[in-house]
Amino acid sequence: MRKTRDKVIECLLTPASWIYGVVAGFRNMMFEQKFLKSQEYDIPIVGVGNLTVGGAGKTPHVEYITSRLSASGYKVAVLSRGYKRKTKGFILANSKSTPTTIGDEPYQIYQKFHGRVIVATCESRRKGIEELQRLYPDLDVIVLDDSFQHRWVKPKISILLTDYHRPFYKDKLLPLGRLRESPREVNRADMVIVTKCPDDLQPLDYRMSSKYLDLMSFQKLFFSRYDYGQLQPVFEDDALYTVALHDLTGNDSVMLLTGIAHPRYFVKYIRQYPFKVKVNHFPDHHDFTKHDILEIQKKFENMPGEHKIIVTTEKDAVRLMHNPYFPKELKPFTFYLPIHVRMLRGVDDHDLIEEIIQDIKRPRPM
Repeated sequence: MRKTRDKVIECLLTPASWIYGVVAGFRNMMFEQKFLKSQEYDIPIVGVGNLTVGGAGKTPHVEYITSRLSASGYKVAVLSRGYKRKTKGFILANSKSTPTTIGDEPYQIYQKFHGRVIVATCESRRKGIEELQRLYPDLDVIVLDDSFQHRWVKPKISILLTDYHRPFYKDKLLPLGRLRESPREVNRADMVIVTKCPDDLQPLDYRMSSKYLDLMSFQKLFFSRYDYGQLQPVFEDDALYTVALHDLTGNDSVMLLTGIAHPRYFVKYIRQYPFKVKVNHFPDHHDFTKHDILEIQKKFENMPGEHKIIVTTEKDAVRLMHNPYFPKELKPFTFYLPIHVRMLRGVDDHDLIEEIIQDIKRPRPM
């Protein structure tokens, strides 16, 4: 029955997917043939993006690249469009910013770096770059978040991410699949990172990924995975105690609260522990309503367990801490799990940041 239903859905969506592919391909052709012009800038720009509609891990990888470049002595700015923010125009993140004013992902990045890097949002990437250059003449590099489809700007380095568990070469164009562009557009990338790799990735897995990606000789391939840190309170002023996941037992319960595109990696990590797990998943970038919060509270109160807590992602935490409906009774029991990118030894054993720095220093071809 399910196979029949899926086949019917596929038949209905296939024509729309073809039309979408034609439109996306025509747009890319207009840029390739110079009918539409991509702007280049003197300042090095590192673009990070993917071919899918989300879930490849852009924000953690932007944070990783930004952190490493900053630690190497570069003055770095991150520029994002600020998806789902309720403002317009160029906005520079500051201590008064919220997820509503600059978007949840830029806010997360700003909070994580505590002013060590510049964070800005602008729906026009060109205007955003020009404003950053005007405000910070000594800026060394700009990292563009979610930039692969934004062809009005030509980054000096274009980095494409693809999920190990759902690589773009196995996906289909919208609305049949999750691809925003044809898999052939991978050829525009200078570097490709296979993200969310399993812990036990073997040399054969590296070689097979390299084979199926079929990159061109100039493109460099990297692999990464996530490492999780210790639980942190979402509401620091209301925190009554600290807790570690490994201290919880089979008599305890954890509610997972997620509003990210693909929580599979996060859920799988939590389920390795012996406690009971209740998953509450919402759409990516979800703005939790009063009704949502009341339902969450009701489910939490009905959960069994000697001890019970709520665990959420970093991205969801920044929205929850500014949510006016989140009840004070739940705040002491609400934690987030920090996430960090770790680069793995790949096929050629290149170092991602060293390669980026070399490309930053290399002059553009005339």
